[in-house]
Amino acid sequence: MKKDIHPSSYRHVVFKDMSSDYEFLTKSCVNTKETIKWKDGNEYPLFKIEISDKSHPFFTGKQTFIDTAGRVDKFNKRYAKK
Repeated sequence: MKKDIHPSSYRHVVFKDMSSDYEFLTKSCVNTKETIKWKDGNEYPLFKIEISDKSHPFFTGKQTFIDTAGRVDKFNKRYAKK
């Protein structure tokens, strides 16, 4: 691997899928504010995501309903018959 091609902020980061509580550790440059204690006993930066391969319908084969921001209610209110 070539030296000095990655940014200085390139480090191990834990990504957590909030809809399925799936976590994985990988290297990334993403900015984070939280940390988490990983299975190996070390503490790593935590980045929360809404969907991953463990919760996406394409990979799971199941359609799941996830309404994290109230989008469906907002749509129904806006286009309800009056």
